[in-house]
Amino acid sequence: MTERPAKLPTELWRWDALDLAEAIRARTISSREAVAACLTRLAAVNGTVNAVVNIQADQALAAADNADAATKRDGTLPPLHGVPVLLKDLVDQAGIATVDGVAAFKTRIATEDSPVVANWRRAGAIILGRTNTPPFSARWDTSNAVHGRTWNPWTRARTPGGSSGGAGAALATGIAPLAHGTDLGGSIRYPAYCCGVSGIRPTMGRVPQFNSTMAVERTLWAQMIAVHGALARRVRDLRVGLAAMSAGDPRDPFWVPAPLVGPPPARPIKVALVTDSPGLFVHAAVRSAVRKAGAALADAGYLVEEVQPPSISAAAQLWASLGATDTRLLGLDTIRKLGDAESYTVNRLFIETVPPIATMADYLRALAEVMTHRRAWGVFLESYPLIVGPNSGDLPFEIGFDIKDIPLTQHQLSAQALMTAVNLLGLPSVAVPVGSAEVADAPRGLPLGVQVIAGRYREDLALEAAEAIEARHPSATPIDPVT
Repeated sequence: MTERPAKLPTELWRWDALDLAEAIRARTISSREAVAACLTRLAAVNGTVNAVVNIQADQALAAADNADAATKRDGTLPPLHGVPVLLKDLVDQAGIATVDGVAAFKTRIATEDSPVVANWRRAGAIILGRTNTPPFSARWDTSNAVHGRTWNPWTRARTPGGSSGGAGAALATGIAPLAHGTDLGGSIRYPAYCCGVSGIRPTMGRVPQFNSTMAVERTLWAQMIAVHGALARRVRDLRVGLAAMSAGDPRDPFWVPAPLVGPPPARPIKVALVTDSPGLFVHAAVRSAVRKAGAALADAGYLVEEVQPPSISAAAQLWASLGATDTRLLGLDTIRKLGDAESYTVNRLFIETVPPIATMADYLRALAEVMTHRRAWGVFLESYPLIVGPNSGDLPFEIGFDIKDIPLTQHQLSAQALMTAVNLLGLPSVAVPVGSAEVADAPRGLPLGVQVIAGRYREDLALEAAEAIEARHPSATPIDPVT
């Protein structure tokens, strides 16, 4: 081993995924050292945050030894060679139970890797374990009767977000530099926001999806809007994580072989800055964060204008109506039977809050209307290739926010409207931290952030802009969790 770079921290668990990959490739550190450092950090903090619920220490160390043996041989090494990563506990990993926060699924053992897991393995990643998620990954909080609650490392008074809350908390506390997540209604971007890290929701069709443990196919609505993506402490790690998980797989007929980098846009790139919109609740601190992100982009050479995209509220309402109808007809009874009391309450309040789609004809018309919104936003993105606005419009919610009553559920849907609209539209979006807000129940403050939305398959533009914001407002993570 040669000497480690002086610019990087002494503790390897603080390093970014790309720094680890480069150092392992150069043999300045070993994969075993990187994995062991993350496992040591996991042992130190996971008891406080309860982020990782299936720890695979022996398997990870054995895989690291194999990676180190490969490093000593001649040949090209894959991009994540020897780098420790985490998987969300809803994705199939061969030989492991896909629990998804449901006690009845503890014996649901996967016989094969899902595409995203297989892709990360081929990219050289070392799986440390699996992160916590609410039952059926259907909640903006992360708690279940199987593994318990995941705690926000900034304050125990606020949610870590959901449904990839275990991933967000694990990254924020230094357990790993890169984690897998999924996003049907903000489940990557909201935990990233609440925990002060970054996350990418790719374009629908960018990352192949399939779970062999599924008893039945997902609903058409879910197939249209749910995606797999990545969370990381640094935006550049999102880029390499996304590239690695995007390789095609014949098990997903919706996968599109789109290039990861599109044609160069005209410069300066125009950015639509969303600070307010009808039907979208925006807290003053969040509005300030959006304007700070806009200022960072303007200084980086972007042309930033406060301008309204097509209706955010209408797209979010359509997302909610379709989702509530699917939940009412196909999901709620299963959640009642197999989930826990809180997950049932969350989903019951959701369908009681959102007006029902009364007939099959109306439901089919609503599905058709998705294309109306996608068309309008596609035209808008021709003029403004990037949109920057709130991730969530409110500060991270207080624990218990989603199991109380209909008025608070209505507030959640208003605060999350831009987030859920993006899902309906099938667009890529990058969540990136922008400072923090001072509140009484969080001595360190609460993390704030924005999302950078781009046109279909233009994740490259969103990532580039997110890096410009990050350069001005670097993430404070990893942090020691508040106890």
